[in-house]
Amino acid sequence: MDGSTNSLDDVSAGSSAEFPDRLSLMEVRLQAQEDEITLLKSSLADALRKLRLHDQQIPLLKQQLIAVNPGAARVLNQSFSIDGFSKPCRLSTSSLDGLHHPVNSHVSNSTENGEGSKAHSVPSLKAGTSERSTQTDPWTPEPVRTPLAASKSLCLEDALPEGVSLMEEALNKLHQETQEEENNEDEREKDRSWRSVVEEPIQPTSIRTLQQQQSKSSEESQGSAPQTPTSSSPAPPKEPSSSPHTGPLSPIMEGEKTLTRRNSEKLSKDTQDKTKQRMPKKAASSTNLLTRSPSLEGRAKDLLASTGTQGSRRGTQGQSIKMFIRGRPITMYIPSNIQNYDELKMDLPSEKLELDWVYGYRGRDCRGNLYMLPSGEAVYFLACVVVLYHVTKRTQRHYRKHTDCVRCLAIHPDKVLIASGQTAGVDKDGKPLQPFVHIWDSTTLVTLQQIGLGTFERGVGSVAFSNADAGAFLCVIDDSNEHMLSVWDWNKNTKVVEVKSTNEAVFVVEFNPADTNNIITCGKSHVYFWTLSAGTLTKKQGIFGKYKKPKFIMCFVFSLTGDVLTGDSEGNILTWGKSAADIKTLGKGAKETFQIMKQTRAHEGSVFTLCVLQGGALLSGGGKDRRIIRWSADLAPERECEIPEKYGAVRTIADVDGEELLVGTTRNAILRGTFSDGFVATVQGHVDEMWGLATHPFQNIFLTCGNDKQVCVWNAEEHSLSWCTTLEESGLCADFSPSGAVVSVGLSTGRWLVLDLQTREVVSDLIDGNEQLSVIRYSPDGSFVAVGSHDNFIYIYSVTEGGRRYTRFGKCTGHSSFITHLDWSKDGKYIMSNSGDYEILYWDVTGGCKLLRNRYESKDREWASYTCVLGFHVMGVWLEGSDGTDINALCRSHSERVVAVADDFCKVHLFQYPCPKPKAPSHRYEGHGSHVTNVRFTHCDSHLLSLGGKDACILQWRVKRSGAADNKDHPNFSLPPSTSTSSSDPRNQREKELG
Repeated sequence: MDGSTNSLDDVSAGSSAEFPDRLSLMEVRLQAQEDEITLLKSSLADALRKLRLHDQQIPLLKQQLIAVNPGAARVLNQSFSIDGFSKPCRLSTSSLDGLHHPVNSHVSNSTENGEGSKAHSVPSLKAGTSERSTQTDPWTPEPVRTPLAASKSLCLEDALPEGVSLMEEALNKLHQETQEEENNEDEREKDRSWRSVVEEPIQPTSIRTLQQQQSKSSEESQGSAPQTPTSSSPAPPKEPSSSPHTGPLSPIMEGEKTLTRRNSEKLSKDTQDKTKQRMPKKAASSTNLLTRSPSLEGRAKDLLASTGTQGSRRGTQGQSIKMFIRGRPITMYIPSNIQNYDELKMDLPSEKLELDWVYGYRGRDCRGNLYMLPSGEAVYFLACVVVLYHVTKRTQRHYRKHTDCVRCLAIHPDKVLIASGQTAGVDKDGKPLQPFVHIWDSTTLVTLQQIGLGTFERGVGSVAFSNADAGAFLCVIDDSNEHMLSVWDWNKNTKVVEVKSTNEAVFVVEFNPADTNNIITCGKSHVYFWTLSAGTLTKKQGIFGKYKKPKFIMCFVFSLTGDVLTGDSEGNILTWGKSAADIKTLGKGAKETFQIMKQTRAHEGSVFTLCVLQGGALLSGGGKDRRIIRWSADLAPERECEIPEKYGAVRTIADVDGEELLVGTTRNAILRGTFSDGFVATVQGHVDEMWGLATHPFQNIFLTCGNDKQVCVWNAEEHSLSWCTTLEESGLCADFSPSGAVVSVGLSTGRWLVLDLQTREVVSDLIDGNEQLSVIRYSPDGSFVAVGSHDNFIYIYSVTEGGRRYTRFGKCTGHSSFITHLDWSKDGKYIMSNSGDYEILYWDVTGGCKLLRNRYESKDREWASYTCVLGFHVMGVWLEGSDGTDINALCRSHSERVVAVADDFCKVHLFQYPCPKPKAPSHRYEGHGSHVTNVRFTHCDSHLLSLGGKDACILQWRVKRSGAADNKDHPNFSLPPSTSTSSSDPRNQREKELG
C-alpha cells in the first residue's frame, strides 16, 4: 500500500514538474503564430501598396501612349459596342505595360477579363498564323449597336507606328519559357536562415529574359489573383520623374534595338488555363510566401518599374545585400564608398566599456538585502551586480561574477566575507542555467568559493553563515517546490546535510548565534526550529496556541537574551520560547516545544523587518504604515518616525553607528538619516520596466522613464537623481531638443508631453492616435520632431518658440506594422524608420512627408544619429538565427566609431561602426538581469548608459580607449576619473579559475 501511494506521489510530482515545460512550449507556439500573423499583415500591406502604385501609373501610361502616337487618343476615348450596349473601353495595366517599349520586341503579354465576363477585352494578335496583323490607320467604331461577334476587334497595335509586328516564333518560344519557369518555381527551396548575398548586376544581355518573366508574372497575376501580388517585399520603385524620357515604364535600350511587349490571344488562353490548374499551389502558407528566395522575376519588376535617367538606373542594377529575418528578405543597398563588399574586414573596436555606476536598489521583491560593513560601505544588490557603496565618500565598487539576478546576501561574522546567491535564469535558447552561491572577499572582490553548482533548483532564496563556530558553515534554501534546506562546509565546498523544508514559501533562514546545531526558518504560515544532529536535520513547528496564526511570518531576529522575535503579517511582534514537555497532557513520550511567550502589537499592516542594535534595542519597520519604531529590550516603544509615501514601505534596516540608519524601501530607494533629523534618499531607482532613455545634447545629464510612470532626470557626473516627476501614464520614449531646454516624453496612450528642464513644468501636451508611442526624435536643427506610434504612422510636427510650440506638419503613412525606431538625416530633410515587421522605409519630410519608394537613392545619405536596428551600416550586429526581436535597441557614438547594442539576453555589446557584415566580433558585457531595453551615449561619448527591463536597473559604463595615446584622441573625457572598482578584472589566479 505504501509503495502504491509513493508511486502516485511520484507521478503527481512528475506531472507538476512537466507542467511549466508544457506551458512554456505552448507560449512559444503562440508567439510563433502571432509572428506569422504579423508577417501576413505586412505581406497584405505590400500588395495593397503595389496595387495603388499600379493604378497611379495608368494615367501616365496613357499620356505616354498619346505622346508616341497622337492617333491613339481617339482610340482610348472611344466607346465600344458590347452585347448591344455602349460601354467605354478600359485598357488594363498589363496591356499598357509593354506599350512603351520600342519595336522589334519578341516579348508578348496578354489581357483578359476573366472567365464568364461579358466585358469586351482588348483584342490581341492572332498567334495561330504567321500573318503580320498590322494596322496603321486608326479604327473608328460604328455608331450603331452591333452584336459582339460582329463588332470589329481593337488591338493595341492600332496605336503603334506603322511597321510594328510580332512573330509567331517569338510567341511560341515565350510560351515554352513560361511553362519551364512555372515548373521550376515550384521546386525552389526556401532559405529560412540568415544569409547575405551580393546580387549580381543585371546585364543588358539579360533584359529580354527579364521582360519575358515580367510578362509571365503579369499573366499569372491576372489569371489567378489579380488583387494579391506574390513577390516578397521588393525594393520600392522610384517616383515618376519629370523627364519626358523617364516615365514609370521607361524604354530599356539594348544596343540599337528596343523591346516592345504585345498581347497574344492564344498565349493568354493557355496561361489562364494553366493558372487555374495551379490555383491550389498558389494557396500556399504564409511561410512559403514570405520565405521564397528572390528570383529574376522580382529583379525584373524592380528594373521595369524604376524611373530616372540611365545613370540612376545603374543604381538599381548595382550591388545590394539581402538579409533574412524569420524568412522575410530585407534588401540593403551598398553605399558608393564601398568598392568591394567581400573585402570588408570586421574587427573588434578599440574602445571598451567599464562599469562606472549602478543606479537603483532591489527592495521591491527582496528582503534582508542591505548591510553595513566596517569599511563604511553599504552592501546591496541589483540585477547581476552586488554593489558596495561608500556612504560618506559616495563611491561604488562592484562584484560582477554572477551570471543572473542576485537574490540574497549574507555577511560572515568577520564582516569581510560575503555570500551571495543568484537565480537560475535561462540561456539564449531558453534552457535553464544552474544557480549557485558565491563566497567572496569584500576587500579584494576575489571569489573564494562557488557553492552548490548543479545542486540548487530554480534559484537561491536565502543564505546564512553560522556564528558560534566563526562562520565555518553556510545554510542555503533554494527555490524548488520543496525548498530544499542544505548545510555546507564552505571552506571544503562539501555538503553536510540536505533535507526538504516545506512546500510553502520560505523567507528567512538563520543559525542560532549561540549554537550552530540550531537553525530557524520562517515563511508562509510557519516558523520551523531545526536541530542538526549526527548528520541529520529534524524540525519542530512553532505552536501558536491561543494566538491567531498569521498568514505570513515575515522576519525574525535573535535578542541578546537568546529569545526569538518574529514579525508577521498581522502587525505583531511575537516572542518565542522553549517550553518543557507537557507529560501530564501528552504522556511520557512528550517532547519540549517552541511556543509564543509574548505578543506585542507593533504596526498597522505587516512587520517587514526587525533589526537588533548593539545595546539590545530593537528596530521594527512597517509595511502599510511606513513607520520605523525603536523598542527597548523589553519591547516598550521609545521613538518612531514615518517614511515619506513616495519611497514606499520599509523593506529592511541597517545600523550604521547606533544612531544613524540606512533604510531600504519597497520603491527601490535607500534612505539615510536618524530619528531626530529624518531621512533623505541616498540611492534611488525605478520600480518597474524601463524603455525611455535620452541623453542631453551638451550636458552630462540623462532622462529615463518607464512603466512606473516616473520621469527621472539624472546627473551622470555626480551619479545622482536631479529631479523626478510622476505622470498619469507610462513613459515609453523620450528625446531632448537640440537646444537642451525641453525634453519630449512619449506615453503609452498616444499622448506626448514636453517638459521644461528648468521649471519642470509641462509646456505642451499633445496626442496622436490612441496607441502607445515607441519613438520620438527631434531633427538636428530642432525645427521638426517626429513621433512614431504603434498605429503604424509617423507624425511630424514643426517646432517653434524654442521648443515650446508644436504644429502638426504632416504624417508619414506607409508602414504596415508599428514603428520601432527612426533617425533624421544630417540635413534634417529625411527620415529612416524601422517597423515591427522588419521594414526599412525612407521619407522626404520637407517634400510633404512622402515615402521614397526607391530606397537605392538613400544608400549614401548621412544620418545625424543611428538608432535604427535594421540598416546596412548595422547589419552585422545581428546574430545568426535571430528572430527580429533579439535586438531591442542600438546607438552609434557621436564620433561614429562604435555602435552599442542592447539585446534580449541581458547583454550589452560594443561593435565597430560601420558594421555591415554578419558574424562581426564585439565586446560583450554582463550586468543586467533582464532584457536590455535601451542604450545611449552621453554627448561627449565618455559614457554609455543602458536600461534593464524587469530588473529596473540603470548601468553607467565608462568608455575606455585601448592605450594612453588613444585616450588623448577621444573626443572628450569630461567626467572625473572612475570612482568604482569592478570584480570583472581578475585579481589572482584563484579568481580566474572560479570566475
